[in-house]
Amino acid sequence: MTGAAWRNTVPGTRSARSTGVRFATVIGLGVAIWFMPAPEGVTPQAWHLFAIFVATIVGIMLEPLPMGAIAVCGIAAVTLSGTLPLNDALSGFSHSVIWLVMAAFFISRCFIKTGLGARIAYSFVRFLGKNTLGLGYSMAAAELVLAPVIPSNTARSGAVMYPIVRSIAEAFSSRPGDGTERRIGAFLVQNSFHVNLITSAMFLTAMAGNPLAAQFAAAQGVNITWANWATAAIVPGLVSLLVVPFVLYKLYPPEITHTPSAPEMARSRLAEMGPMKRSEKILFGTFVMLLLMWIFGGQLSVSSTVTALFGWGILLVTRVLSWEDVLNERAAWNVFIWLSTLIMMGTYMSTLGMVGWFSDSIGDLFGNVGWLPAFVALSLIYFYSHYFFAGNTAHISSMYAAFLAVALLVGTPPLLAALVLAFFSNLFSSMTHYSTGPAPVWFGAGYLKLGQWWKQGAVISAVNIAIWFGIGGVWWKVLGLW
Repeated sequence: MTGAAWRNTVPGTRSARSTGVRFATVIGLGVAIWFMPAPEGVTPQAWHLFAIFVATIVGIMLEPLPMGAIAVCGIAAVTLSGTLPLNDALSGFSHSVIWLVMAAFFISRCFIKTGLGARIAYSFVRFLGKNTLGLGYSMAAAELVLAPVIPSNTARSGAVMYPIVRSIAEAFSSRPGDGTERRIGAFLVQNSFHVNLITSAMFLTAMAGNPLAAQFAAAQGVNITWANWATAAIVPGLVSLLVVPFVLYKLYPPEITHTPSAPEMARSRLAEMGPMKRSEKILFGTFVMLLLMWIFGGQLSVSSTVTALFGWGILLVTRVLSWEDVLNERAAWNVFIWLSTLIMMGTYMSTLGMVGWFSDSIGDLFGNVGWLPAFVALSLIYFYSHYFFAGNTAHISSMYAAFLAVALLVGTPPLLAALVLAFFSNLFSSMTHYSTGPAPVWFGAGYLKLGQWWKQGAVISAVNIAIWFGIGGVWWKVLGLW
């Protein structure tokens, strides 16, 4: 869910007139770019695809239609205009990364359906929740376990973590709008939002936009796998999960610091759930198998996508997941449409030379600068430009490939450049209340005012950058990434 999508769920915020204005803006922008003279070195075909791509991205941001519908319109424009033949326009649907995301979505549905996701979260609360900071770490631990197999950071927040956090806050009489927000609720909400972003950055399958970045990197010859992503992210990610809750605890301290009744509440909820059901045991076993196969897939010569499809098949055969569940998983099919479309456009933008032209043009600005300071500058620009984006997908789609191309041009080691920009494609969402799907979920809870949200987000953005460039940089040196 983008920030615009969240706003449109509020009654009375969408009118036929505003929808018409949004449509006119999208179409007008695309047409204007289409008829502009192509820059020197850019073919008309590449320029026309760029015009449709820009219109699609703006459409995703303004949302005159749902994201999937905008993507379908983009495919139609590509084919009707003759920019690409039909087979090329539909090629995104055959990418293996699409099916990795789809399988992960269906597997994640089982964590919600069976209750295993909530059981895991309550188990961590039971062992770590004796004080407020411990509750924060219990949310981080639950996110860390669930992130590899729930590719929607919004689903992890909205369907699994939010109900638990809200029930804990209200158990300590901390509610929005009555002056009790700072008792404990404000801390738990901010903490849960930020640890969600950190775990999203740690795994290829933790956020729907991550495979999009990986595919854009592949189009430039950089191979990102589940294993090398997780290996590079594990050390800075764990440090962030330890440091960020503590910083939030000090930055906006809760009034309640000891929560001896929280573990008892968790035990009570677990008792209500009863012992693990057959479906939970099968899902847990499948989950462990998936992690092992993703980690050792290179040695086993089994791709991440094949592994995910295998896990999906097991859950179907054992009836943990029904075919009706698959058909009803609307979020997965929505992602299938827009992600396939953006991968197609991004791939052909690179193939037709548009990305190369951009990198050559911008690369001249860093011609006399070493690759390290140039890459740090590029990364910071990429990171803080997220203030202008409502959602990860639009940002990744419009800027990731271009910034990666410039980074490679100035001499940045390829895998390092691709991974750091991919990590930042999650971490940059810390700053605003419209930055990514989970942002309106947590901000909408009403525990923090807008100014507090932005102030704390700015501080956490700096903390994450310091950790990932500092400790992460040392770890990446050990791994030989630079």
